[in-house]
Amino acid sequence: MAWFRKERKQRTSSRERLETPADAWDKCEECGHVDIRDKFERALQVCPQCGYHRRIDARRYISILTDPDSFEELFTDIRPVDPLQFESYADRLQAAQKRVGTADAIITGRGTLSGVPLHLGAMEFAFMGGSMGSVVGEKIARLAARSVDQRIPLVLVSASGGARMQEGILSLMQMAKTSTQMARLKEEGVPYISILTNPTTGGVSASYGMQGDVNLAEPGAVIGFAGPRVIKQTIGQDLPDGFQTSEFLLEHGMVDAVVPRADLAETVAHLLRLMQKLPAAAEVTD
Repeated sequence: MAWFRKERKQRTSSRERLETPADAWDKCEECGHVDIRDKFERALQVCPQCGYHRRIDARRYISILTDPDSFEELFTDIRPVDPLQFESYADRLQAAQKRVGTADAIITGRGTLSGVPLHLGAMEFAFMGGSMGSVVGEKIARLAARSVDQRIPLVLVSASGGARMQEGILSLMQMAKTSTQMARLKEEGVPYISILTNPTTGGVSASYGMQGDVNLAEPGAVIGFAGPRVIKQTIGQDLPDGFQTSEFLLEHGMVDAVVPRADLAETVAHLLRLMQKLPAAAEVTD
């Protein structure tokens, strides 16, 4: 009978289907661990599983190593030129400036960290491999000179493939220019902390990168002058495991400490107070 027949209706779910954004997940390049992208971001781009430190940009280091709203950029008027008329160099500079948003491979300025004044320079690897040309050398030299004049500590974050080949001998001369200013800092007793990130190689590691009163390195960073292949061909011997990593350099006395990114600000702030014989932060606020 009709009243015993139940009309079949197509069932629909009362719950809306949740769409997961395509970029909600991220994968560690080192161990393959997959996690929520926001978790990597909150960990400062360090893998929560294996501790692999991804490369971050210069402005992120500035935000880590300065108090909020305290950083003021300096020497923004110094811009690169093409002195040797190297093929396509002017076009590459323009493309890098548009893509990265900086004039060259370093950002320099002044700020405070835990209330302690400092001059800070952070290299931008995304700008032509963080290569050191005339602009990078000039900005570092001026920042160091300013540190001497004002008795304010200098902190430099290095991330570079070395000297910029498109500027030839002019880029190599920056090694001498910056090293001279680092020597002035030492003579005047103004603290200089060098932070080596992945990678720090070539003329940068051979000059101001390794000349800090304290040389810190991030875990797993590649630090050296020539590449492993070149060294192996030169000496004709196999290289030891972990060669040119920050841990290897720490073991052999080339860096003073390997510091995870999450601990950089606290470590640098402590060193700045210690090197200037300042009271601890807790004592200052009392």
